Amino acid sequence: MDTAPSGTFGICPVGPDALQGIKRQQTNPARWNGASWPSFVAALAADEVEVRATTTARSAFATDAGGTAYGLAHGIVVAKSATQISTLLRAAQVHRVPVTVRGGGLTTEGESIAFGGVLLDMTGMSRVLEIDAAALTVRTQAGIFWHSLAEELRRENLDYLSAPLNLTSTVGGSLNVGGIDVNSPRLGCSADQALALQVVTPTGDIVECSDSQNSELFERVILGYGQFGVITEATLKVRPYTPVRMHYFYYSSLRTAIEDLQLLDRNDASDYSGILTIMDSAVNLLVAFDSAERERAFLVAWRQRLRGHGELGFALRAIPRYALRPWKLPEAWYLYKRKTELFPEFRRPEYLRAGVMHDRTVVFSRAVWKFWGHRQMVIPDIATSAEKFADAVVRGNAVCRKYFPHYTLYCVGIKLRADHRPHYEMSCIPPDAEGWAYGCEFEPMIGDAVYSRDHLQSFKDAIYDIGVDIGASYYRFGGMMKGYIRRIFGDAVVDRHLAMKRAADPAMILNRDVIF
Repeated sequence: MDTAPSGTFGICPVGPDALQGIKRQQTNPARWNGASWPSFVAALAADEVEVRATTTARSAFATDAGGTAYGLAHGIVVAKSATQISTLLRAAQVHRVPVTVRGGGLTTEGESIAFGGVLLDMTGMSRVLEIDAAALTVRTQAGIFWHSLAEELRRENLDYLSAPLNLTSTVGGSLNVGGIDVNSPRLGCSADQALALQVVTPTGDIVECSDSQNSELFERVILGYGQFGVITEATLKVRPYTPVRMHYFYYSSLRTAIEDLQLLDRNDASDYSGILTIMDSAVNLLVAFDSAERERAFLVAWRQRLRGHGELGFALRAIPRYALRPWKLPEAWYLYKRKTELFPEFRRPEYLRAGVMHDRTVVFSRAVWKFWGHRQMVIPDIATSAEKFADAVVRGNAVCRKYFPHYTLYCVGIKLRADHRPHYEMSCIPPDAEGWAYGCEFEPMIGDAVYSRDHLQSFKDAIYDIGVDIGASYYRFGGMMKGYIRRIFGDAVVDRHLAMKRAADPAMILNRDVIF
């Protein structure tokens, strides 16, 4: 029987798609089956907190957007108020029942899956509480989806500042991990837009916090991966609504496109910027503006400095390249099909008039789910300082080429707040970044294919190993990838946060399978 030597990859005699010699960093945690569940449910019932325990209710939350991790809660609680959540967490501390908090369920490593215990569904708290157009702020419940918040703001001719491209994520979930948009190079991540939060601590205290009030809790909750409290309300900065003027530049070189992206960011030359690729064969630098004045300034001062081409120019350069490499014609056909399917979504006439996009909220969310959402999704990422970013992306691209026939890369910068260190410690923001951090998501285009856990795990390991090697960070380092946390942040940082977690959460019940 043909087997591979220890430490190498080879064909498995049992399953051809299972690879040998893979160092698994983390698998799903063991299911909690504590004997205290009945008494916990009884205590909640006495305080009129409903626990939904039917198979139908629990099965609706059995997996996340990644579709590779599965678990079943003992029961579901739909969030209704901070007081209700406080009651839940106090009882959970007494009975030592794990509580997993879930917003939009857009995690990919099982972070929002309950492996036993109770799952708290935050989408029950989805109301906008107050819009202050004069102060340019909004107070909202944290379980609201970003697209719903955007709709409420548009009625007041306002808009959010920075939100994830996939707007079916919740506000609270984004504040816990960052939230990155194509205007993050100018405005920072979603978490940076939070002025104040209402938080229910793991022991059930309801606390208002901000940079000036209970600031230590604020620092831990923002970008805290749900370890130090449940965000129930948030006060966010907003801005006047503006339509968006889009430009696309095409490159055949990842490194050149990244250099041009960083040039624009350093010089505040655009309002939106990011890179979206079809493999490394069609690299698209997106540049957009909130006003005609900003667009004109870019065209005068910066357009000629970019080394990308328009669609026609890129096509004319691609034709001879593939003509001389006939064995790559299937790739050329894939690029053509992908373009003809994807780009009309960004130019739908009901949202684009006279070259101006009037609702990017709808346009981007439609495209993200239609073209990137599948029953399996793995999206390992690397976040680095500006200086390390191009090398990290080039190395990660080579890994994608090795493991999958088709994939996409999404690259974007994040403008850092000046007093960023306390807020960003042990988060997706790398410790050596100054001014801007940069992140790249490496996403296989899986489609209807089904890959083994071994194959997907080895791919993710290879990406995350690059981050360890260069001293980077990650946007998704929890759940099944917990094994990388100490490798990337070091024992001193992790142990300090673990000590804070134990002090804040004595029974270690809140989102305990995510980080610690």
